[in-house]
Amino acid sequence: MKLVKISRGGRVAEGFLDGDTVYVSGGWVDGPAAAAPFTLTRVSHLAALRAAATETVALADVVLEAPIDPAAKLICVGVNYRDHATEIKADEATSPMIFTRFHDSIVAPGAPILRPKVSQNFDFEGEIAVVIGRAARNVALDDAMSYVGGYSAFMDGSIRDYQKHSVTAGKNFWQTGSLGPWFVPAADFAPLDPALKTRLNGEVVQSSHASLMIFDIKTVIEYLSRWTELRPGDVIATGTPGGVGARRIPPLWMKPGDRIEVEVEGVGILANPVVDAA
Repeated sequence: MKLVKISRGGRVAEGFLDGDTVYVSGGWVDGPAAAAPFTLTRVSHLAALRAAATETVALADVVLEAPIDPAAKLICVGVNYRDHATEIKADEATSPMIFTRFHDSIVAPGAPILRPKVSQNFDFEGEIAVVIGRAARNVALDDAMSYVGGYSAFMDGSIRDYQKHSVTAGKNFWQTGSLGPWFVPAADFAPLDPALKTRLNGEVVQSSHASLMIFDIKTVIEYLSRWTELRPGDVIATGTPGGVGARRIPPLWMKPGDRIEVEVEGVGILANPVVDAA
């Protein structure tokens, strides 16, 4: 089972994807997809919501939207793979390095990501994303994984020259990242050590496994819950492995006409074309 946000004819819904059929939960709402709720990550309600879904639509008749709630936090972990720390010549951190992304920096699966006018230094960062399934505050490390509602793929598009003087700016240019194409509920997520691959125009540019993170998922959740309440729907992007374009010789930047893909084992492929911002 997969949890999706969908749109059709100016209306938005959320539901459960099974094969090529979406079971709609809670009906449709008018307006932009970014403003529509996405509540299906709440682990205590999933079974009841799935049982209550009565309307079905064909996946081919709807558009997949970024599976995120407008009230959710989008929290990112920086430099969280040892090979990435090595390639950027950074000392291994003693605590997770955290930054945030704004919602308007994220596009839907399949939608164009935008290279901004002010820079050509547009880099790729494929990541495993987790979504919180129940409220988490001061959680114990051994209990932390019970707060995970599901898993997805994340593309953390980065404007490297701006990132040098401001991480917030470099990570939050309009429509430079993506999330999706759906969330797989934690109960249905099979891999114990999911593989992560990033492909640019079909060529693998990053390849790793979750076990190679410096701070694993439970450690990140425990750390974050010390200082902020994690709420159902909050998304955590867990960091990118080595192979980023900025550290290649010559640098490998994303450009118009490219296709970037992030594949997370047990989730699937998040793919987006790259275009220039208007």
